[in-house]
Amino acid sequence: MDESWRFDLDRWLGPFVGALRHKSRVRMCPAYVAGLIGAGDRKSIQPMAARDGEVGYDQLHHFIAGGVWDAAPLEEALLAEADRMVGGVNAWLIVDDTALPKKGEHSVGVAPQYASSLGKTANCQSLVSLTLASREVPVMVGLRLFLPENWTDDPERMARARVPENRQTALTKPEIAIEEIDRVIASGARFGCVLADSGYGSSGPFRQALSERGLDWAVGLSRRQNVYPVEVALIFPVAKSGRRRQYDIPDQPPISAEAALAGEKWRRINWRRGTKGRLGCLFAARRVRVADGHKHRMLDNRMQRMPGDEVWLVGERRATGEQKYHASNLPAHASLKRLAATIKARWVCEQAHQQLKEELGLDHFEGRSWIGLHRHALMTMIAYAFLQSRRLKAAGRKKKNRGTAATAKHAGNQASHSRPLRPTPIQAMSAL
Repeated sequence: MDESWRFDLDRWLGPFVGALRHKSRVRMCPAYVAGLIGAGDRKSIQPMAARDGEVGYDQLHHFIAGGVWDAAPLEEALLAEADRMVGGVNAWLIVDDTALPKKGEHSVGVAPQYASSLGKTANCQSLVSLTLASREVPVMVGLRLFLPENWTDDPERMARARVPENRQTALTKPEIAIEEIDRVIASGARFGCVLADSGYGSSGPFRQALSERGLDWAVGLSRRQNVYPVEVALIFPVAKSGRRRQYDIPDQPPISAEAALAGEKWRRINWRRGTKGRLGCLFAARRVRVADGHKHRMLDNRMQRMPGDEVWLVGERRATGEQKYHASNLPAHASLKRLAATIKARWVCEQAHQQLKEELGLDHFEGRSWIGLHRHALMTMIAYAFLQSRRLKAAGRKKKNRGTAATAKHAGNQASHSRPLRPTPIQAMSAL
């Protein structure tokens, strides 16, 4: 990347620094974001300050970890920019989480927990992430720390890490995700469908909260999740003795998602073209009612969930032999290809996680406080949005160049079949 990005960054950051309304912070924000984007392997405060040469460590550290300023206006500016770049009815809002490996036990939220990026349980911080994406272009718009029980059960520990009082309540990751989705909706950012893996999709309250908000969704599901056939009926069985049942029950038992699709026809679906050709695997789908309604005691004294709303149950068989299951409230007339393409659109959030860590140092923050971690995460998201804006701008120039060249070639062919006219490199440059 040439150094012209620095001039572009100062101009692009206008809405962000305008929201800070303080001379020192207006200076520190561009310096911090430029430090994340610029050269250097380590993106923690000390090496960034040393490379900058114009701002000191104490100034940058105070801006991120100690200064009194509200991040909400910058979060709103980020959502507005993300919506401008990729928002729309065809955009996805992708819910996931990402782990930041940590040593010790004093950094806020750190605990032994499953880290998907490592594929195992490790000492780490876990952040719930929200990504707005379209045309395979992701823009990260939310990163919120999950606090395990050994933190929320220890008020003194949370106080030392400066966890705000309104964040000290124990929340599950799906509950955090719904809070973040509400923030995105309130901003006016546009998207057509919410995507999430089974860590969120296996939560009935999470799926129900999405539906209550009138949102389309496609989420991962456990293969053990109980479902009912769509034609299930509720009946009042007549007992030979005793009182008549007060509540109706299903006329057939539920089965697992895996069993529900075992007898279905599986078809190969290609959902997009990758660098090595078309990407595809086997899919099957059927309409079901997920067993996530209220609980009733059955005739054999077992507690059983009642049928919920009618949805799509989708199975995926990968070339490795791995099988995944998903649920979606997309319309009943949705094609299998549309279901597959929607489910597989979630992969771009993993690309965003990787780039925020490898290019922008999301996992390099060395402070211990809640406020410092979240401000650092916000700065990495702002830096990533800037890079995505430049990539989109460059892609637009390439598309324009291809269109200009094709038009010139067509015109030349019309004028002379023997010697088609082509723009010289200088002419092509001046066309920009």
